[in-house]
Amino acid sequence: MPTFVTPDGITLYYETFGSADSPPLLLVAGLGAQSISWSDGFCQYLADGGRFVIRFDNRDVGLSSILDDVPSDVGAARAAIAAGDMEKARSLVPYTLVDMARDATYVLDHLGIDKAHVVGASMGGMIAQTMAIHFPDRCTTLTSIMSNTGEAQYGQATPEALMVLVTPRPPEREAFIEGATASMVWLSKRYADPEQIRRDAAAAHDRSFTPQGVVRQMGAIAVSGSRAEGLRNLRVPTLVIHGLDDT
Repeated sequence: MPTFVTPDGITLYYETFGSADSPPLLLVAGLGAQSISWSDGFCQYLADGGRFVIRFDNRDVGLSSILDDVPSDVGAARAAIAAGDMEKARSLVPYTLVDMARDATYVLDHLGIDKAHVVGASMGGMIAQTMAIHFPDRCTTLTSIMSNTGEAQYGQATPEALMVLVTPRPPEREAFIEGATASMVWLSKRYADPEQIRRDAAAAHDRSFTPQGVVRQMGAIAVSGSRAEGLRNLRVPTLVIHGLDDT
């Protein structure tokens, strides 16, 4: 199994597609999403187009380190944020988006890659943005997909979409699979395929089920705050993608 341990003691799982001689492209998955959310076919399509494609499991999901034994109080962190005490909030969660972005650089280090095209979706877009801000020399380009800047007044989900995001998935396999179709609230009205959603959910559940990891990832997002200032100062070539139907 292709894993390695980072200098921070986190085990990260990764996979590659294509020739290592091609320009590297790092795919960063979203909230609670495993590396397989970037499907084999999509990764191979990019590799066939002349890229060395890398996908990996973020910490707290999939086959990477699951930090269930690390103290965390995301509820108290949110209360501290509401009270304006970001320092206290950060002390109540085990990691931030900066730590997750650093994990991504460790993946590149492990593969002997200086810099890569970095593509992130949703929370992965936040991680990719953070990587471009804090580790710009590791980013050839940045592509941020269906994400936001961390500013409270911009890019917030609709109440219906937010409810789907924050509602825990049931642990039972069949209920988990059926519940995945709730994500159609933000998917393409034309191309969303409920049967494919169910197949993907089944593969994800069979591979790894880490509900508390998702909570901790949400905590990392909450305490990381706005990236607006850092994004304004970016000198990394950047593409932003968002769907017209995405709520």
